[in-house]
Amino acid sequence: MARGPKKHLKRLNAPRHWNLGKMTGVWAPKPSAGPHKQRECLPVAIILRERLKYALTGKECQQICMERCVKIDGKVRTDMNYPAGFMDTVELEKSGDRFRLLFDTKGRFVLHRINKEEAEYKLCRIQKVYVTAKKVPVAVTHDGRTLRYPDPDVKVNDTVKVSIATGKMSDIFSFEMGAMVMVTKGHNAGRVGQLVHLEKHDGSFSIVTVKDRKGNSFATRQSNVFVIGSGDHPQVTLPKGRGIKKDILQERAEAEARGDL
Repeated sequence: MARGPKKHLKRLNAPRHWNLGKMTGVWAPKPSAGPHKQRECLPVAIILRERLKYALTGKECQQICMERCVKIDGKVRTDMNYPAGFMDTVELEKSGDRFRLLFDTKGRFVLHRINKEEAEYKLCRIQKVYVTAKKVPVAVTHDGRTLRYPDPDVKVNDTVKVSIATGKMSDIFSFEMGAMVMVTKGHNAGRVGQLVHLEKHDGSFSIVTVKDRKGNSFATRQSNVFVIGSGDHPQVTLPKGRGIKKDILQERAEAEARGDL
């Protein structure tokens, strides 16, 4: 009988959005336990080998990590299976690369290149706010941070701007109508738009309606949206396409115009 957690992950069971080839091997890197869930993260090994092509094999990924070349959210990570997730900053000092992990409109992780100023902060969604046994107010974020003595205005579903160097929060972006949000889960993952409506269903899932800049509106669960700014001003630069989903006919027309078909 197997005791304890599984230590291996087969390629066919790896999350689809990692885009691993079906026939290129049997195994996939199994993410370590960390701040992001196993199915909602991108291990460092995949960033180095499949995305950036800085390594050809898992062994090379391990060597790069053990040489302390990879920083995630400002901390050196020597575990090649460390789970990086949404909004994390990945820094490779030797090559001068800095990326933020965001989603494209198909719900896949994108390594979005950012400058040094933007790499100094990240946005964190507040998952819960409570008071500890010793009467310390705390806010817990989507990436497992515990912010002690947060601003009393912080509510669940809001987003706060966190300095990576100090771990302190500065600005608050409230979850309110007109806020700019990115969808982080579900069928619409990666789409960006403005909050236009919230339907509360007690005992079930609250549903929000989001409208993108092209006027298309769609609905998703409240837990799937992540406030990234107010009005039309995102606090992080957005990847190519700016979170506007195209249908297959528009994609085909654009591919024809580029001469790809």
